[in-house]
Amino acid sequence: MSVVALADAGPACGGKAHGLAVLLRAGLPVPAGFVVVDPTGDAEAIGDHLGLLRGPAVAVRSSGLAEDSAAASFAGQLETVLGVRGRDEVLAAVRRCAASARTDRARSYRAHLGLDAEAEVPVIVQELVAADRAGVLFTRDPRTGADAVVINASWGLGESVVAGAVVPDEVVVTAPADTVRVGVGAKQTRLDLREEGLVRTLVPATDRDRHCLTPDEVHRLVALGRRCEELFGRPQDVEWAIDGDRIWLLQSRPITALGPPAAPDGRRCAPPLVTGVPSSPGRAKGPARPVRSVDDFASVRRGDVLVCRTTDPAWTPLFRLAAAVVTETGGVLSHAAIVAREFGIPAVVGAGRAMATLTDGAIVTVDGTAGTVTEGSA
Repeated sequence: MSVVALADAGPACGGKAHGLAVLLRAGLPVPAGFVVVDPTGDAEAIGDHLGLLRGPAVAVRSSGLAEDSAAASFAGQLETVLGVRGRDEVLAAVRRCAASARTDRARSYRAHLGLDAEAEVPVIVQELVAADRAGVLFTRDPRTGADAVVINASWGLGESVVAGAVVPDEVVVTAPADTVRVGVGAKQTRLDLREEGLVRTLVPATDRDRHCLTPDEVHRLVALGRRCEELFGRPQDVEWAIDGDRIWLLQSRPITALGPPAAPDGRRCAPPLVTGVPSSPGRAKGPARPVRSVDDFASVRRGDVLVCRTTDPAWTPLFRLAAAVVTETGGVLSHAAIVAREFGIPAVVGAGRAMATLTDGAIVTVDGTAGTVTEGSA
């Protein structure tokens, strides 16, 4: 059968869909949906399943067979289309997501991790949660492997967090005493579902520096994250969204790369040129290479330090060349940070003014454990 109800999804429906099905069968709050296993299959069956969903729009997301596995997250590498309305738009989005397995970025990612190719991937169609707050949580700190729940949160749909479009709030809840540490990010924009489609707007100044989660919501998110870890038996990477008082789970997959605890090396370091969020551990040096668009790709050489405002998934091939990555926006749980950890290169994100401060060709050292970029060989 080319279409399967999300609650019935098995391994043949891909890693993301199978994980969501496990959550649904455990009674956890997951938006209703279905999986298109064969994107060239029965359009009428897709339309029939679509008619059972509520709400004005849906999210259409890839669910590759190797995606969301213990070996590879495919974070941002395959396609997601949000705010899709009507049968014809859904069919087009399904084809687009299925075919994203053949993009250059997906092929480069697979090649780096030694994964087999997929010509097309299964696709999930789900009710879109019109979130007021959303983000990602990890049930372990990916920088150190510590027993702590790390939450990244921002206003609006979670795309702002995963795509690194904002510097999100960061909440760290450390076991066993559940000590809570809150860092407030610069949440300058938000993405929302409106009547005319997806709209990105400026966040009012009073909300940019205000924490977007209440203590009760943090407590509930931690409990849901730990329940996901219990179900799957390993640390989890969970996407979530809040609509009104309801928390929804949009993904639960294994954390693919956990950094070792930082060890002091006794070296004295020069004052940093820029600081940001430590996001992928390790230290690397190389010439800074600011990249503003795909037009600058040809300037990047192996061993360069990739410097950019944020990274688009199409930039994944550059991660195979770069010695380290520095971005001006984003958080530790953004797609760019996840891929950097999987590729084993240091990353510092949310480093404001990095593009203006780090001169093209200047030798810098990136410390992804400390969240600093220093001049020369620190």
